[in-house]
Amino acid sequence: MYTIEVHNLTKRFGSFTAVNNISFQVKRGEIFGFLGANGAGKTTAMKMMCGLLLPTSGTARIAGYDLKTESKQIKKEIGYMSQRFSLYDDLTIKENMTLFGTIYKVPKQELNERIEGHLTELNLMKHKDQLVSSIPLGWKQKLAFSTALLHHPKIVFLDEPTSGVDPIVRREFWSLIYKAAAQGVTIFITTHYMDEASYCERISIMAEGDLKLIGTPTELKIQMDVNTIDELFTHFVNR
Repeated sequence: MYTIEVHNLTKRFGSFTAVNNISFQVKRGEIFGFLGANGAGKTTAMKMMCGLLLPTSGTARIAGYDLKTESKQIKKEIGYMSQRFSLYDDLTIKENMTLFGTIYKVPKQELNERIEGHLTELNLMKHKDQLVSSIPLGWKQKLAFSTALLHHPKIVFLDEPTSGVDPIVRREFWSLIYKAAAQGVTIFITTHYMDEASYCERISIMAEGDLKLIGTPTELKIQMDVNTIDELFTHFVNR
């Protein structure tokens, strides 16, 4: 079962083509890495899939809904975490989670239970009344991911979620990703860390708006005759 189906998706801004005729599918519970240099078109493609930008042409079904005609339904079925911290510094940890859960219309009693479960998993229950501005960046990133899962989305889009955090936090963050995927959540992630790309079940590489390569990390290394994802990325993007 596919939760993301993209066919010939294109986005132009005037004469500039940001995303050029890309097609791919992502399965339920799959961890899919979406790689590319800055300006490759990754963020534009992700914004279209989240229903934030309408495509110039092409079609897509996200969580079973048509991108062009059912964007409101799509937004209810996805979670999103940007590379910039997306919660409110002047609210407490629990207030942030309550706010986002309420926006997604999670019933109050159920929301409280979910928040307590997530905070317990993150070892943050005793810090629930702290302002988000006062907690370390690593905590913030894990909290933002956990908040994106509160409404039980089918897909979570992660835009460079571990940028700027230390290796230990990155490892902890990926443990949360694996757990979510094991529960059937599709993870769509962009990253500039090539070791993280190796953790994905499949990866794709975009360059200049085109989807150049797609497959498992092992398949693509064999195909391009390289030993590491870093070599693959550098060789392909620069060729």
